[in-house]
Amino acid sequence: MSDNINQEITFRKLSVFMMFMTKGNIARTAEALELSSVSVHRALHTLEEGIDCPLFIHKGRNLVPLPAAWTLLDYCRDVTTLMGKGIEEARKVAGIGGGRLRLGTLYSLTLETIPRLIMGMKLRRPTLELDLTMGSNQMLLNMLEDDALDAILIATDDGQLNDAHFDVVPLFEDSIFLAAPAGEMRNETGPVDLRDFADRNYVSLAEGFATYAGSQEAFQIAGFEPRMVTQVNDIFSMISLVQAGVGLALIPGRMKKVYENNIQLLTLAEPYQMRQQISIVYSHRRERDNDLLALAAEGRMYARSLTDSAV
Repeated sequence: MSDNINQEITFRKLSVFMMFMTKGNIARTAEALELSSVSVHRALHTLEEGIDCPLFIHKGRNLVPLPAAWTLLDYCRDVTTLMGKGIEEARKVAGIGGGRLRLGTLYSLTLETIPRLIMGMKLRRPTLELDLTMGSNQMLLNMLEDDALDAILIATDDGQLNDAHFDVVPLFEDSIFLAAPAGEMRNETGPVDLRDFADRNYVSLAEGFATYAGSQEAFQIAGFEPRMVTQVNDIFSMISLVQAGVGLALIPGRMKKVYENNIQLLTLAEPYQMRQQISIVYSHRRERDNDLLALAAEGRMYARSLTDSAV
C-alpha cells in the first residue's frame, strides 16, 4: 500500500468531489453542501493538485470531468464506504454508539432522577438501550475517564472537574441533613447544632462518595471526630442502619420522600449546612454524540421541571 498520499487529499475534499460528480456543476454542489462556490472550486483544484493528475477541463464556464475523474470516483465510493464501516466498528469496540448508552449514577439518584431521565430518553430514542452502573462519585468519575462509561450523574461541586475535558449539565442542588431514627424523641425544634450530637455513634458512606466528603467537612467545622461504627458502600444500607438505631448519619435531602416515615431528617444549623450540585457529566470530546446530546437535553428539561415546581 502506498504511504506517500499527498496531504492535500482529504476525506472532506473527496466528499466535495463525489457531490460535484453527482450534481454536475459547482453551484448545485455548493448548495447541496452548504458551502460557497469558491470553497467548492478550491477543494476540487487542490484535490487535483494532490493527485498530480488532471481530472477536469474547462468548457466555457463549465468544469467537465475527464475519464480519470470517473475512475477516481469509483475508488472514492469504495474508500469512503470502507472508512465509514471502520469508524462504526471502532466506535462499537470502544462502547460508543451501537444503540447502547452506558450510564453511571449515584445510588441515591435511582429513586427519582434516574427513572425520570430514562423514561424521557425512551421517548426521545425508543431503540436506545441503557446500561446502568451504580457507585461512588470517585468510582464513576474514574470509569468515565477510562471510557468504561459514556456519561455519569454525580456531585460536581468539589472543583475536581476540568471544563476543558468534560461537559457538565447541572440538574439540581441538594442539602445535607442529620438522619436519626424515626422514634427518637427531640425536645428542640428548628436547626440542630451538630456539636450537641458529638457523643453519639455514627454510620457513614465509604470514602469516595460525595456525601462522605461533605460529612467530614461538617464534623471538622463542629470540632469533633465522630465515633464511627461502620462505613458502607451504598446509601440504602446506611439508612437501614440509622433506622435500626445503630448510629446517626449525614444524608442528602433527596432521600426524604421515600424514607420520611422511617427516619428523621434534621436540618443542620448554618455553620454545618452543606450543598451538593448534582450534574450529568460526559467527555467534551464526545460533545456531538447524538445519544449524549439527547441525554443532555433531557437533563435540562428535568432541571427546568424542578425549577418550575419550586416556584
